[in-house]
Amino acid sequence: MAAAASLGEAAEAAAGNGAVAEAGDTEVRVLQSLRGKICEAKNLLPYPGPNKMRDCFCTINLDQEEVFRTQVVEKSLSPFYSEEFYFEIPRTFQYLSFYIYDKSVLQRDLRIGKVAIKKEALCTHTGKETWFSLQPVDSNSEVQGKVHLELKLNELITDNGSVCQQLVVHIKACHGLPLINGQSCDPYATVSLVGPSRNDQKKTKVKKKTSNPQFNEIFYFEVTRSSSYTKKSQFQVEEEDIEKLEIRVDLWNNGNLADNFLGEIKVPVKVLRNDSSHQAWYLLQPRDNGNKSSKTDDLGSLRLYICYTEDYVLPSEYYGPLRSLLLKSPDVQPISSSAAYILGEVCRDKYDAVLPLVRLLLHHNKFVPFATAVAELDLKDTQDANTIFRGNSLATRCLDEMMKIVGRHYLKVTLKPILDEICESSKSCEIDPLRLKEGDNVESNKENLRYYVEKLFSMIIQSNMSCPTVMCDVFYSLRHMAAQRFPNDPHVQYSAVSSFVFLRFFAVAVVSPHTFHLRPHHPDAQTVRTLTLISKAIQTLGSWGSLSKSKSSFKETFMCEFFKMFQEERYIEAVKKFLEEISSTESKEPSGMSEPVHLKEGEMYKRAQGRNRIGKKNFKKRWFCLTSRELTYHKQPGKDAIYTIPIRNILAVEKLEESSFNKKNMFQVIHMEKPHIEKPLYVQANNCVEASEWIEVLCRVSRCNHRRLSAYHPSAYLNGNWLCCKATSEHAAGCTPCTAGVPADIQIDIDEDRETERIYSLFTLCMPKLQKMEEACGSIAVYQGPRTEPDDYSYLTIEDSVTTFKTLQQIKVVLEKLNEPHEKYRKKRSTNAKYGSEENPIVGKVS
Repeated sequence: MAAAASLGEAAEAAAGNGAVAEAGDTEVRVLQSLRGKICEAKNLLPYPGPNKMRDCFCTINLDQEEVFRTQVVEKSLSPFYSEEFYFEIPRTFQYLSFYIYDKSVLQRDLRIGKVAIKKEALCTHTGKETWFSLQPVDSNSEVQGKVHLELKLNELITDNGSVCQQLVVHIKACHGLPLINGQSCDPYATVSLVGPSRNDQKKTKVKKKTSNPQFNEIFYFEVTRSSSYTKKSQFQVEEEDIEKLEIRVDLWNNGNLADNFLGEIKVPVKVLRNDSSHQAWYLLQPRDNGNKSSKTDDLGSLRLYICYTEDYVLPSEYYGPLRSLLLKSPDVQPISSSAAYILGEVCRDKYDAVLPLVRLLLHHNKFVPFATAVAELDLKDTQDANTIFRGNSLATRCLDEMMKIVGRHYLKVTLKPILDEICESSKSCEIDPLRLKEGDNVESNKENLRYYVEKLFSMIIQSNMSCPTVMCDVFYSLRHMAAQRFPNDPHVQYSAVSSFVFLRFFAVAVVSPHTFHLRPHHPDAQTVRTLTLISKAIQTLGSWGSLSKSKSSFKETFMCEFFKMFQEERYIEAVKKFLEEISSTESKEPSGMSEPVHLKEGEMYKRAQGRNRIGKKNFKKRWFCLTSRELTYHKQPGKDAIYTIPIRNILAVEKLEESSFNKKNMFQVIHMEKPHIEKPLYVQANNCVEASEWIEVLCRVSRCNHRRLSAYHPSAYLNGNWLCCKATSEHAAGCTPCTAGVPADIQIDIDEDRETERIYSLFTLCMPKLQKMEEACGSIAVYQGPRTEPDDYSYLTIEDSVTTFKTLQQIKVVLEKLNEPHEKYRKKRSTNAKYGSEENPIVGKVS
């Protein structure tokens, strides 16, 4: 989903996730997100040896920081990953990179090749599936971070009384240097004055364990000698000297055996031609030869789907008219004339429209009437009851997305235990005679498959009380509309529901558990095959027609034979009872009220609490688990909790300054350990994305706590004082205001202003199609006869041209009103975002 065209020019200078900019008196949040899929690689460089196969995995990096990793695909030069990803990007970055690694047991994993895409170029690949050629990985080209530099030109009188020029180079600081082997580096800088016949080099002190070193060191270089001046020069540096000299700053990590190159900048001295001083931030760059290698065609290629979004979110009051127009959609007759339906009509990719639309409608409890209306429109065009809700219409897309959002916990409590068992046991379930391996026992495999199908089916049909109320309400509407549309088919009321809950929900989650966050990675090939067979059986079991007519939908003979053992009356009755229960209007407990909702889990490092006086306060790896009731950490997943913090006891969740422990991506959970005793739990996440996600979800789940703090300490309490304010009491009140909270809805995390901004962006990008639709309404209104030939608007659904035209006019009015603050922001940003500032550093040389 792309940002609005009117803001495209501001993208280059955009701040990190959650940053706030100002447009006049308007605060604008700049939010970045990335979704997509790592599909597969092919023709990777063979391993040099008799066994040419490799064990490969792929990572996603923001510059040099890894934020996502796939599973390892063993013994292949064309690994198939099929792993989807989505995350908010919490900081600025230069490159989005994908690395292919060869997994090594004894040595460091070998980087085979990479795909590096500049942030500015992401828009050209957004929404597309593309094969990228792998490029070589050279340590001299792997850089990130920025340098703050100041140059001055001073007069200098030599011992003999002549006048020459002195160049003063002040290297102030660096920000965002990479981690080395997962730890902050020990950086230093070399500063060189380079010309045709000179290379004077000086060196800063080494700064220990930091990614943001404060050097604040000044170096002096003689630029011209006294002989370079004439009596007429009046103290002016000769032009040819200035043109040939440049300052080069190289950043290094001080290693035990060898120093690692971290990046460089080159600044021509001629920047001082018209000014006596120059000060700016520069992005570190690779060496000139960093990307040069022998051959780049031999490394293979990687297929990726990427969708990068940069949203410029205004304050809530600006979105009132557009939001109101969209939320009125369920009441518009016919539904095809509503703003929400028109959005789906004009967007090239319906997914782009569906995602923000469904979230917005859910947030305002408008989804059920809208989904009912668009599903009814679908039913009008359905001629065969056996094909009910089988297409990819706006209705089916909306319901799919709704089930993913509200049904996550439902899937977790229903499917995760059995899916974990299947993925971790690795029992063979292959029953296709053509796929059996030597030594396989088909009867044993069939029994394994039957056991899994039986267990999974049993867990599904007993899960009706966990089905979210929104899903039940929609299924109730679908069931009764289908019965009215096909009154002579007694089965259609059940197949209308099963086509979603079994075919598009449970069966899809079984075959792709990683997509629904039920497993961390795409399963291996054997497990994928097992899950595919189970999924086929489950969707057929859930199909009322297949069961009641004693005729399965399988094309494969072996599956038909296998399925005969399930064609019994008890399965038919169990499915019927389950479908009736989840499509009932009887009120059910909202998912998560009777038991805690699982929100997030993962491995991180925590600093020892120090409750034992002689215990070391070092960092230990722990498995963290967050539910709607408590935050716990364990030695390993599935083990008993070592420590528990009830959610009601969380007082604040904030970032921790890197200087506290010289570690990046740290945050603190300040909680009430005992009555009137506050205690910070210091945690280090694996990367910036993970840290941001944990902070956000912990803030959300604890936002309504009565005793939340208004101030906190951004640094740690060490050696008898707080590093931030130097207060000596461990229980001293915080010195910094706590950051603002976020929406407290645990079940559905929705930022409605951001979703409305996305819809505004989509409408803006689709303005030509809106115009075409408007013209079509005019043509239909004038010519009332039958359309005998295809025309320019035959692909559009226009049931009522007058009502549709009216809605289109309303859309144009609200878009024009929203364009004004966006344009104001764009102009102010282009004026204020000075090139060379910390927010908008200089790339490359300055001419």
